[in-house]
Amino acid sequence: MVVCLSPTRIGGFRLGLPRFFVSSRHRATLFAMTKTHKLVPDRQRDRHLQWACELTGLPTGAGREHRVVKWVRDWVSRRPSIRMKRDRFGNLLLSMPGRSRGRGRPLIFTAHLDHPAFVVRRIVDDKTVHLEFRGGVHESYFDNGRIVIHAGDGTQRRARIVSHEKGKVFREAMAVVAGPGRRRVDGIEVSDLATWDLKPSRVTARGMMHSPACDDLAGAAAALSALDVLSKKRGWDGDVRVLLTRAEEVGFVGAIQACQSGIIPKNAQLIALETSRTFSDSPIGNGPIVRVGDRISVFHHGLTFLACQVAEKLVSDSDGRFTWQRKLMPGGACEATAFQAFGYEATSMCLALGNYHNQGKIDDLQAGTLKGRPRIAQEFVSVEDYHGLVLLLVASGWGLTGRNPRGKGKVMPTSDGAAQIRDRMHNLISERGFVLEEPEAKIT
Repeated sequence: MVVCLSPTRIGGFRLGLPRFFVSSRHRATLFAMTKTHKLVPDRQRDRHLQWACELTGLPTGAGREHRVVKWVRDWVSRRPSIRMKRDRFGNLLLSMPGRSRGRGRPLIFTAHLDHPAFVVRRIVDDKTVHLEFRGGVHESYFDNGRIVIHAGDGTQRRARIVSHEKGKVFREAMAVVAGPGRRRVDGIEVSDLATWDLKPSRVTARGMMHSPACDDLAGAAAALSALDVLSKKRGWDGDVRVLLTRAEEVGFVGAIQACQSGIIPKNAQLIALETSRTFSDSPIGNGPIVRVGDRISVFHHGLTFLACQVAEKLVSDSDGRFTWQRKLMPGGACEATAFQAFGYEATSMCLALGNYHNQGKIDDLQAGTLKGRPRIAQEFVSVEDYHGLVLLLVASGWGLTGRNPRGKGKVMPTSDGAAQIRDRMHNLISERGFVLEEPEAKIT
């Protein structure tokens, strides 16, 4: 399949967006699934991927998420059935007014709006700027790194890193601005955002989406796509919401503040969405992942159980065409850990991610087998995994919340997964406990 790119201008910069997204083989597989479930109409999938390409191509960074926020605000403005509010820290909560208020617990899909990036801290001289990098990237990727400064006057200015200092989350760097003229920094202001110099988002003929910032804007796109589908379901009254947080890359401080700002209902259950570094046991292309934990903690066992039950039902209903994974994903920390620390029931779903944090061939670098110098690269995820995640989210909202028409589609009779696990244990005793009651089994 040939992928055609149609350049479009979004948020002041040029972005190549795919005109045709999905191979005929992939489309046939998805059609068979949606024909069975009737959860995600096949005609909507190109639109969902379009949103992912747009969002993952937007410049963003911790504390500088305003371009993405504007995109989301415009998206909501075209949907009268969806409302948006924000807390005083800039976290966004999208909801569907009138859904199941007072009946059951809200189910919230969460994603973060930032990506590792630079912030201009000082104009040093006519051609040099002092930058602060916010996020986790191995120091060797900064050497002579090429960046784009998104200047306050609306222009883009290319620059090259000439020096940098050690830092785990916040790293200082000096960069020389490219271009003619003696005073090259004109138009650049303190607090401007700068990102790695990468090509626009694109979808390859092999079914991969390569973008400057899959983490976590692909997760945000999946959450919005699922909410859009669910908002149009007739007869279903589930309370599903989307929480979009800020500044995750510097220690999920947006999520922490959201837990304390009151924007999250106390009885809410949360599914944190991520794009997580792929490993050999969590390959790209094997389906979306129910993430049971991260490098810090494990997530709520009851809600994780429910998420897995939804995935298994999709497998059954699609005659095995739907694929998914259940993995720990220890390559990083997830906002589900923050939500749990503040008493919420939280689990996670994610996409396996290549070139984590734009670190090309990071596995080879860490193994000491990299040939040549480390290079910054686009992140990438599988298109099929992305569509699978949207379907899994729609199925979770449809099956775990509200009252579905004629009782169809309900996966779980209750949103309390822990209670269901306990019920299974009691059933095991009822059915098989006799082996301990037999006279021959008594131990005296």
